[in-house]
Amino acid sequence: MATKTFLRDLIWIAPSSLGLGALLSALDGGTWWIGWLAYSFLLLLGLSALAALWRWACAEQGRSTGAGRTLAWMLILALLLRLGLGIALTYILPVAGYPTDVQQAGYVFKDAFGRDTQAWDLARSIQPIWTAFDKSYSTDQYGGLLALSALMYRTLSPDAHRPWLIILLSALTAALGVALTWKATRQLWGESVAASAAWIMALYPESILQGSSQMREPFLITFVAMTFWGTVDWQFNHNRRAWPWLAGGLAGLLLFSPGVAIFAILVLAGWIWLRGEHRRLSWHVVLIGAGVLLVALLLLWVGLARGSFAGASPTEVVTHWLQTSTKWDIYLLERSSGWVQEIFRHTDARLHLPFVIGYGLAQPVLPAAIFDITAWPWQVIGILRAIGWYALLPLLIISLMAIWKTPPKNERTAWFWLWSLTWVWIIISALRAGADQWDNPRYRVIFLLWQAALASQAWTWWRASKNPWPVRILAVELLSLAFFTEWYASRYITSIGLKIMPFGVMIATIVIINGLILVGGWIWDCWRASRRP
Repeated sequence: MATKTFLRDLIWIAPSSLGLGALLSALDGGTWWIGWLAYSFLLLLGLSALAALWRWACAEQGRSTGAGRTLAWMLILALLLRLGLGIALTYILPVAGYPTDVQQAGYVFKDAFGRDTQAWDLARSIQPIWTAFDKSYSTDQYGGLLALSALMYRTLSPDAHRPWLIILLSALTAALGVALTWKATRQLWGESVAASAAWIMALYPESILQGSSQMREPFLITFVAMTFWGTVDWQFNHNRRAWPWLAGGLAGLLLFSPGVAIFAILVLAGWIWLRGEHRRLSWHVVLIGAGVLLVALLLLWVGLARGSFAGASPTEVVTHWLQTSTKWDIYLLERSSGWVQEIFRHTDARLHLPFVIGYGLAQPVLPAAIFDITAWPWQVIGILRAIGWYALLPLLIISLMAIWKTPPKNERTAWFWLWSLTWVWIIISALRAGADQWDNPRYRVIFLLWQAALASQAWTWWRASKNPWPVRILAVELLSLAFFTEWYASRYITSIGLKIMPFGVMIATIVIINGLILVGGWIWDCWRASRRP
């Protein structure tokens, strides 16, 4: 039966792969037939994996044809949006971007440019691929994506540097993450939550941007989804086939970012324990988890132990690295912004850290993206990224209310654990990136799966309960954006003659009005409750 299904899928997968591969190779450089074989081979493997996962997700759950069609559209859009954007930007940035080496080469991120260039250099050298994990390659702190990229170039594209291969691999990997999110969330929380979560994974602008570049984030997002699905499948069904998913996800996290692996293990371990009826973990699960955690810590230590950290213990290295990198990033934030310098100059030093956290939570700032004068591709990208975050942010806040209304106590506690650790990661991202508008969102999006699950839970609860509080929280966000929009407009568009409101006065006004909305809403609810018979 499986063979017949695969052959039936191959009827459309093979021509699609060969046709799209031929088109990509014609648009790209190098020898045409080598590029055609490379792109077609990767597409054949990726589309076959997506088709198999799609059929598995639909057949195993025994759902309707409509659900399967919805998932199919999610996977198609997730793949085409990332691949299309990645290819489009390689043409747009050299023409409409800035005259830097990175943008003239068609890359969005400096990290992607440096890593991909070194991967091509390694691929055409006589050195083995595992030297990507050597400290001599500074563009990839841990070496995982550098090694994978170099392997791709050496085996599939020996004649020419084809960056689109890595973009295609990123897009396919991101689409796999969407399918795994669908499976895991539907197994846990049902069709409604699964549909919303998978749509967020497929269409969230920051995820699309990362998946259209040669970055680690799309791989990390999918590795987290693999790990989560393996955990869910084992917890519910005790299937042995859950272990390859779990092992594959953890192995990918360890190779690409041991720090992310450590955080993911902590989140999943707490979630499993809190969700259990008797809150007990078997000794072999504890032993395996502790072993993976130890390996992750050692890999993180190896990746960070350089310069002033050389010779220190793993705990000292991680602690010192977090402290020094946070201080350095905050320094860069202050140095790069005149108004941040002005705020720091007139506020107590103890308030600088909370300010950076708050500023990081607001990044990318939507009013700044609208009014900042920059090249049009960057303005469009900035606005879309900001819209995505400001649409997701209120749902993450509202999700706490949805969690509070979750009936079973252990389920509610497990949800609260996910909510708490998700916000911890968001705050860590803001601090680690010094509230930078680029690094902060890309760190934050790594755990998009759990953010999507929380947002979906909030959306599902809101539609069912018609509770007025989500509307009030949304009003608070819109009002705050309105004030900041006027403030940025008065700074960037001097011709309209708006007087710039002092920053402190604006913040105080926002706090007072939003406080009136929230307190007034609470008083109104109490009054209505007292009027009920």
